[in-house]
Amino acid sequence: MTAVDASPRLVSQLVRFVLIGGFCALVDFGVYQALLALDLWVHLAKALSFVAGTTTAFFLNRRFTFAAGRGGAGQVGGFALLYTVTFFVNVGINALMLHLLPSSFGWRITLAWVVAQGTATVINFVMLRTVVFRTRHTP
Repeated sequence: MTAVDASPRLVSQLVRFVLIGGFCALVDFGVYQALLALDLWVHLAKALSFVAGTTTAFFLNRRFTFAAGRGGAGQVGGFALLYTVTFFVNVGINALMLHLLPSSFGWRITLAWVVAQGTATVINFVMLRTVVFRTRHTP
């Protein structure tokens, strides 16, 4: 595969990743809002919603974005490790943003969620493409 061949594939993967990510973000945000409506502690609600969105992301990205099929324990382990790291990045950034934004700001929770989600999304795409679901070439 040449660099010219890789470009359309990268764009195609990125488009699918964004579309699937948008859906998974809706799952995450919907669970987050539902748990907040139940008066669950904001940080626990964020943690649980992240897990819901992440589980959805694994199955959809494996199948539709990276067409990786069943990769076995290594693939699942790599995904779990990546999402463990981005879990802490996501929840940590969300907490930091909630701390930094004034409580009187009407969009405080939404903005904190968007910043945390955006950061985690960039990390996830790069690592999923280059490590977890990378195409292995046989000689």
